[in-house]
Amino acid sequence: MKRFFALLHARNKEFLRDRGSLAWSLLFPFLIVIGFSFAFSGTNQDIFKVALHRQISQNEQATTQADNFLATKFIQFVDVKNVEPALEKLRRHQFDMVVELGDSPRYWVNSSSPKGYLLEKIISANLPDRTVPYTRGEVSGREIRYVDWLLAGLLSMNVMFGSLFGVGYVIVRYRKEGVLRRIKTTSATAFEFLAAQVASRLMLMMFTCAIVLLGCRFLADVQILGSYTDLLIALLIGSLCMISLALIVAARIGSEELAGGLLNLLSWPMMLFSGVWFSLEGTNPILQKIAQIFPLTHLVDATRAIVTEGATLADISTPLTLMVALSAVFIALSSWLFKWE
Repeated sequence: MKRFFALLHARNKEFLRDRGSLAWSLLFPFLIVIGFSFAFSGTNQDIFKVALHRQISQNEQATTQADNFLATKFIQFVDVKNVEPALEKLRRHQFDMVVELGDSPRYWVNSSSPKGYLLEKIISANLPDRTVPYTRGEVSGREIRYVDWLLAGLLSMNVMFGSLFGVGYVIVRYRKEGVLRRIKTTSATAFEFLAAQVASRLMLMMFTCAIVLLGCRFLADVQILGSYTDLLIALLIGSLCMISLALIVAARIGSEELAGGLLNLLSWPMMLFSGVWFSLEGTNPILQKIAQIFPLTHLVDATRAIVTEGATLADISTPLTLMVALSAVFIALSSWLFKWE
């Protein structure tokens, strides 16, 4: 028992003296709670999600009608600039109804959506005395299951963790164990060494993503509306961006504990607030703006557009271009900051 308690005491001291791990263990639960409370800061539990396209109205009765409709409780109204993209989401059951307000108000429902049917009945009962008729429209389309919607986020999250820890943490361990010191004595340059690490991890990430895609397709019947090739290209660019970010963390650090803390500090906020688990639509506007800083947000947007909307590479050129630009900046910085010892 003396030996047991001696080892127990030594391990506890080791953990308490590792200030980074201790601080992260204490702060991480609070950060999650604070983050989610900020993201979902509304007081009501909305049951329906309605896309709202507002037009300037000169009709006083139509304006009063619109105000009564917007006062309906437990409906989350999401303002949209154009009706057509909202109708596409209605076809995939991402919206329960699309409403266009103005002098000639209109609404659309999905013929196979139970929520749309109930919402239409609620609105009809809530506005029995309306004098400006609503023109009814109907669309149809297969429901995008949560697993279909989630696939893009899981693939992107896998790319993020595999890239950050598979490159950043490994290089720090190389430095700590003296492996980089030995490589330094050869004719290899820092750029060549880092490029080899990037290429190796890219090959591994593409292999694992392909296996996951095939497994989800045949085992869970996941629906992918876009091209598999386009999806893998988007994941390739996202992997390059994440690996480049990991190289900056690993450029000078010699402590595995510090590297692990920094990589967790980068990865967890991105995983929670980049749209992996839930849509950012309807969340706090400040959070939506902050999310645009994260590379994972652009990767999730690009891959999810391919999976759920059938988007092509041209349709997602903006997030892909941003990730390529970030990769170039990260690689240049990591090559400049890199130290062998």
